Amino acid sequence: MSDYKKKLAIGAIAAGIIGYGIGLLTAPKSGKETRDDIKRGAINTTKHLETRLKSYHNEITELVAEAKIKGLSYKGKAKEELKKLTDSAIEARHRISLALTALHEGDKIDEDLEIAISEATVSIDKLNNFVSKEKDNN
Repeated sequence: MSDYKKKLAIGAIAAGIIGYGIGLLTAPKSGKETRDDIKRGAINTTKHLETRLKSYHNEITELVAEAKIKGLSYKGKAKEELKKLTDSAIEARHRISLALTALHEGDKIDEDLEIAISEATVSIDKLNNFVSKEKDNN
């Protein structure tokens, strides 16, 4: 996923949340109904984020495994480059795990979430590009 698409997705989610919140606060409902709606919205957003983070985690895990298998035949510079990419991807996966833990514990994760998503998308793109490039070279 490109940096532009990542920023667009995060912006769309943020705009949706803000719009949803404004709509709830201006709706002609009782305070209790509004609070319940906000709570449901927060729960749904958390579930969406959790699903997305788990998807990134799984995708990185699969890509690292695939890259390591393909990398068995690599030599020299290609093998070194693959090692750097897989190490970076493993670190991104770890950040995703930390963000998931924070999400479950109710900690504030805005900055951590943005970093985790950014690192995950970059790692996924780089691993995909490297593996496909090396496939074309063989």
